Amino acid sequence: QVQLVESGGGLVQAGGSLRLSCAASGRTFSSYGVGWFRQAPGKEREFVAAISWNGGSTAYADSVKGRFTISRDNAKNTGYLQMNSLKPEDTAVYSCAATHWSISTMSSRYGYWGQGTQVTVSS
Repeated sequence: QVQLVESGGGLVQAGGSLRLSCAASGRTFSSYGVGWFRQAPGKEREFVAAISWNGGSTAYADSVKGRFTISRDNAKNTGYLQMNSLKPEDTAVYSCAATHWSISTMSSRYGYWGQGTQVTVSS
């Protein structure tokens, strides 16, 4: 198993930036693909970004492409989501997840989840 803990959320003005971290413990972090998902109040969870086990492949939701960057540091057992040019519609609880798949945009393929971190973007 792998345990995940997110950090870095907070309140930011529109146009600002935040960097989320996903610290992993347990089994070898580098064996897993990592994804970020978000869920706003009253809405379903949605895919944000994903990265393969070695960082060689990435995927983004159209809504964040060009503004968010996913990365990972396997030596530190940590994944990251750099969020720039934030918009009020980015407000949500952001969760990182780990998958045995190399990379996936489907939440059903992720077996390990963090508790989430709140991101609030004010207009």
